[in-house]
Amino acid sequence: MKKVLKKTGNFIGIAFACIVAFLALLCIITLIWGAVQRSKGNVYNMLPETPSDFKPEIRLVVFTDTHKENENVADAIDTAYALFDNDEAYKGVDGFFCLGDISSIGGRKDYTAYKEALDGHVREETPCVTILGNHELKNKDEYYDIFKDTFGYEPDDVYDINGFSCIAFSGERSLTEWTFTPKSLKWLADSIDEAEAKADGKPIFVFQHPHPWGTVYGSTVWGDPQINVVLNGHTSVVDFSGHSHFPLNDPKSINQASYTSVGCGAMARFELDNNCIVGQHPDGYEDAAQICIVEADSDGSVRIRGYDLLSDTYFCDYYTDNVNEKSEFPYTFKNMKAHDAAPVFEPDTKASAHKNDDGEWVISFDEAKAAEGYIVHDYKVVIRDENGKKIFSKNFIDDYYVIDGDSTADFRIGSDTLETGKSYTVTVRAESAYHLYSEPVELQFTAE
Repeated sequence: MKKVLKKTGNFIGIAFACIVAFLALLCIITLIWGAVQRSKGNVYNMLPETPSDFKPEIRLVVFTDTHKENENVADAIDTAYALFDNDEAYKGVDGFFCLGDISSIGGRKDYTAYKEALDGHVREETPCVTILGNHELKNKDEYYDIFKDTFGYEPDDVYDINGFSCIAFSGERSLTEWTFTPKSLKWLADSIDEAEAKADGKPIFVFQHPHPWGTVYGSTVWGDPQINVVLNGHTSVVDFSGHSHFPLNDPKSINQASYTSVGCGAMARFELDNNCIVGQHPDGYEDAAQICIVEADSDGSVRIRGYDLLSDTYFCDYYTDNVNEKSEFPYTFKNMKAHDAAPVFEPDTKASAHKNDDGEWVISFDEAKAAEGYIVHDYKVVIRDENGKKIFSKNFIDDYYVIDGDSTADFRIGSDTLETGKSYTVTVRAESAYHLYSEPVELQFTAE
């Protein structure tokens, strides 16, 4: 028995050591890759604006990670038609693309409900393409048959829409729901090569569920390095992905280190990181309903806009004059960081504290202002009592992903942190998406 326990202990120790070594290696690779990504590209005097004479020749609407929130799916389709049926620059919507995770575990019931939402709102003349996500691939034995039975088309295919190649890549499940077979990756590579051969300056649109690893916000944890191997070197590719649920509002959700990569947010629940720790679900994270509107012309010009369905608001606008010219890419990490700025608190910023209906103390203060087109990602909050003793310290993610016009930051700090009637000092620093920090602001308040 002792020998068995000894062997078991040795095995556990070896397994633990292997896991630690793997994580350490992943961290090293991430740091090296990050340094490479941050060094690419040029810094320009300003970020581009969409020219007034830009005339699209195609318009696509992309959304992802619906997770049975089919009301949002219906709203996305109806909203797109309402926005563009009478658009002066270019009328109509030429196609919808959903990047997967329409279900929980890939069951037929989830497919049926999703398909009913599509059938009730997508017009007959509009192509609508859905891609498999990892939640569909959880059903490893039936995912292909259920997909074909529901939609009637192949999960991997190339669509010619107005002369533009649109490559829908679901991939074939390999050992896990997060990996693809070499055969399916070769199909993707061959499809891109074929599209490039006939593109004649047009962008090539690629749609898949996971981010290419190490590109957009959320991709260092929720990205797939297999996709990078295929896409790297294909400058004219404009790639759209989901999976992470990281908000499209964050400017790091577009990246042009090697090609154009866009993280499309989510239609059901956001996830974020806090001090690089993923899996964070702060207040308001369930208010997710973002779509990506894509327009392009035959000369390689591409416009990408984010739209929030809950507030009926555009929240980002990215224009690239020619996606075939890598040396002129404006949305590299390097250039985007160069145009970011440290957030600024107004001189009359005030703070207060109150108890909510659940008996928790809520600290509130006026939000800092981010650079135009950028965000405040989080706040570093320290509270001290009347004697200067630190009684609370925490990093809070800002709710920039909720567009509601509220200019006050509100954070729950526990039920017994403060005492009613006593005075406190809160010190706050705001951090931007590219890790630029505001000057600290000290605010006095009385707990009420």
